[in-house]
Amino acid sequence: MARADAGGSRSGKHLHEAALKRQHAREQWSVLSLVVPAMIVIVLIILIPLSWLFYLSFLGDDGGFSLENYHKMTQYKSYYRIFVTTFQVSILTTLACIALGYPLAFFLAQLPPRWAGVFMLAVLLPFWTSLLVRTYAWLVLLQKRGILNEFAMQVGLWETPIKLVHNLTGTLIGMAHIMLPFLILPLYNAMRKIDKDMMHAAANLGANPINAFWRVYFPLSLPGMVAGSLIVFVLCLGFYVTPAVLGGGRVIMVSNHITAILENQFDWGAASALGVVLLVATTFTLYVAARLFKFDAALFGRD
Repeated sequence: MARADAGGSRSGKHLHEAALKRQHAREQWSVLSLVVPAMIVIVLIILIPLSWLFYLSFLGDDGGFSLENYHKMTQYKSYYRIFVTTFQVSILTTLACIALGYPLAFFLAQLPPRWAGVFMLAVLLPFWTSLLVRTYAWLVLLQKRGILNEFAMQVGLWETPIKLVHNLTGTLIGMAHIMLPFLILPLYNAMRKIDKDMMHAAANLGANPINAFWRVYFPLSLPGMVAGSLIVFVLCLGFYVTPAVLGGGRVIMVSNHITAILENQFDWGAASALGVVLLVATTFTLYVAARLFKFDAALFGRD
């Protein structure tokens, strides 16, 4: 009788385990069914176009497999200058956004939530206007007879108009203005999460306000700054409109050169190769950032 009961309990246990496994499998399939639409969208708008881009970059003039599009980049120094300009503009724009955005985000983080929301509208306001409109607005402001030059000459800052547009200076001003909100938003979010009592605790332990800021507040705000800097830098690598308008053909980035190749030569292979190299460079940049900073901390503000 005892053996029969033991055998029945074992069979019941096996049946229960089998039922749990079936339930777990059904839950996995249910979750997968929710992910499938998103995966289809990713395949259609990201993977297939990228695969086509890679395919075109390896096509030669005769339609066969060739590395000539990549070989051109090693032959002509102009490609090297274009990539240097692209990374130079991206790095300088990121640094300008940090210099302008950190104090502003710090100011917003110290305000009461109601007032911070009001001032945040001023940060988000540029998103409500077209990027092209903002770029041409800077063109009007910065030209030789523009508002900025006229005002500066009236107050005596300089006597003759200086060139603020169709050069690197104008490009950096326009791009920093457009990219600034992308740095402020994650940085402000990280600063809001910092407990203000930590600064009071540092002061109680004898730290002056400057030491308390650099040793306590600044390290805690780094995840937000890294996240915003990565966003700004990556977006700048593929920027087109602002360098084209404010650079005046003198600041040529990779995206501008790709457009010129397609418009003048209609060479999809060379343009695709440039896009692939820029994509690889961007991926490498993110990889280096992942090695230097934890991605959870850099991108999501987690410890």
